[in-house]
Amino acid sequence: MFKSHRSPYISGIYSRRRRRFAFPWKTTLALLGGLIILELGTRLALNFTGQATPINDASNEPAVAYKLQFFNPRGRALSGLAREGQLRLQQRALLSYQLVSEQSSPFWTINAQGFRDTEPVPVDKPEGEIRIFILGGSAAFGQWLPSDDATMAANLERRLQERLEQQVRSPEKYRPNVLPATGAPRTQALALPAKLRDANYRVINAAVPGYVAPNHLAQLATNILPYQPDVIVLLSGYEDLLLPGEREAASIPQLDQFLNQPLYHFWAYLSEPIARFIRNTALFRATQFWLLRPQPRPAETSLPLSASTQPLDDRLPRTERQLEQRLVRYDAAVKQMARLSAGANVPLIVALQPEISGISPEKLQDNEAEIVSQLGSDYLQRAQAGFARLGETNDRLGEAFPGNVKILNYYDLYDQYSAEAFIDAVHLNAPANQALAERFYNAIAELPQLQVQSQEVIRP
Repeated sequence: MFKSHRSPYISGIYSRRRRRFAFPWKTTLALLGGLIILELGTRLALNFTGQATPINDASNEPAVAYKLQFFNPRGRALSGLAREGQLRLQQRALLSYQLVSEQSSPFWTINAQGFRDTEPVPVDKPEGEIRIFILGGSAAFGQWLPSDDATMAANLERRLQERLEQQVRSPEKYRPNVLPATGAPRTQALALPAKLRDANYRVINAAVPGYVAPNHLAQLATNILPYQPDVIVLLSGYEDLLLPGEREAASIPQLDQFLNQPLYHFWAYLSEPIARFIRNTALFRATQFWLLRPQPRPAETSLPLSASTQPLDDRLPRTERQLEQRLVRYDAAVKQMARLSAGANVPLIVALQPEISGISPEKLQDNEAEIVSQLGSDYLQRAQAGFARLGETNDRLGEAFPGNVKILNYYDLYDQYSAEAFIDAVHLNAPANQALAERFYNAIAELPQLQVQSQEVIRP
């Protein structure tokens, strides 16, 4: 019988090929084993040294509590998007998304109607209640604040109730219910501020992070008017400038990309759970807490809705055409809001929100100066130009609806403020929210619809 013999030369080639292309199992297993040992060792060390608690507590900071997590209409988390956030939002056809009702954290409470409020708001308004609804984006919502009580809405409600108490204590400081007939007494009486109507003033924070004017319009028509508001306040502008002009409204980040690029969605679907698992390991969290201690950049905190790390100056309009697109979108939506509120006989206050570029360089506090340095000069120039044009747009709106719309411009409100106001490019700290609430109180107290109308003396 003949025996087959393989050439030693050919056998050597096959052997080398097998060694060259063989998967390095031993190295991979050794690496995985080392990581597991490091993870277990880190957990033991944290528990032994008592450092597990501060590291775990770090996950309960506002940066996590205010981070957004999105769900589909059936209440399931959207695949491919980060899930570490505690503030839950849900897809909705007309509004793009809305806050999930009845959720809470140590920093905020969302009631059964999806408003930032500790108490429910029934559709049937109780007798003697005056409802003031606050609409806006993340700044009006009170992003990064330590509690619901620190928001502008909560401060405004307290201030209105204080006004009623003051009217009872010192009635002589306010216009009498019956005016003197003539002469100096009448002139002096008319010079006094009118009294506010005696009622239970309820200020409801209906702001939603990321919303722009078209979102506010849809929200007003579907979610606000059914609750019989007495005053509607819109505090906005920033998100309207930064949202690209081709977008009709704010929407869930990356959702359109997922729909148009299935492979990208599939990769995000596979990679996000892995990334989440890594971020939740003790080794990763300890490294972040002890060594890296990363500080969020203004681009990350100023736009909580965005999933991109694109610099803020690149998001602002670069050309006149881009700016005009965004202004037209804003103007059309707010005009329609004015028509709706006028039809319901509800006064509308449109306020341009404060922003850090409205502060003169020499008046910036230390932390604010650091924020501005990170934002850069291009950002400041584009933001200033954009807010100036938004202010002009609002002024024209006020002229078109003089009987129902009140225009306020708070863009540079904190240029005369003697303390630190901004947490990032647009969000305000607790004292600054209180100062903003005082301005809104002054504006609301001047609305004739909320004032006691003094009667004239009837002459015999």
